[in-house]
Amino acid sequence: MFKVVKKSVKRLSAGCREFGRNWGRTLILVAVFAVILNTGTAFAYRNVLQHGIAEEVLRFHVLANSDSEEDQKVKYMVRDAVLQWMQQVKESGYGETDSGQHLTEKEKTERFLASHLSELTETANRVLQEQGISYTAKASLEECYFPDRTYGDCTFPAGWYEALRIQLGEAKGHNWWCVLYPNLCFSDCLHAVVEKSSKEELKEVLTAEEYESLLHQPGKWKISFRWF
Repeated sequence: MFKVVKKSVKRLSAGCREFGRNWGRTLILVAVFAVILNTGTAFAYRNVLQHGIAEEVLRFHVLANSDSEEDQKVKYMVRDAVLQWMQQVKESGYGETDSGQHLTEKEKTERFLASHLSELTETANRVLQEQGISYTAKASLEECYFPDRTYGDCTFPAGWYEALRIQLGEAKGHNWWCVLYPNLCFSDCLHAVVEKSSKEELKEVLTAEEYESLLHQPGKWKISFRWF
């Protein structure tokens, strides 16, 4: 009788251990699946936000010929000259649209830049000539890929953005960028501070979620886990 009970206990113990192993594997698989699902959802959500931001902003990108001290110096000189030129013609140029067309401010800006690329190129080349630089500049309006970039206290997520591009010479040096529309280009580039009025303008064209996402630092996006 004792032997029968002992065998039954052993079978029961073995069955419990096997059940525990199987249940443990199941829990691990469920946990791994939940992590993958939530992580994928977070990145998909971030991509949606990036696309929404890209639809509303226009970036300005100046690529230096090289990383030499002279090429980096002239890059900033070209930046200043181009921004000054755009500021001088902004009021009269950006507001010109064909009769019957209803364009957003971003579309007006893009149309203006597309029709004045030759003047922008001339402005950049004038700086190069004055500095005795042999290479030339090229201005273009195109869709470009940007990595995560922090500008002031706003971090723009990596992705494709429409941008005014000024390429100097071989354009292989470190670049400089800002948001041309809405205007976030620093009035004080030395201290890299975006004016409050500029941030308010950015806030007006983005959704609340898109704007809040800009305040995250790269790599610090929160991923929440929900168990069912």
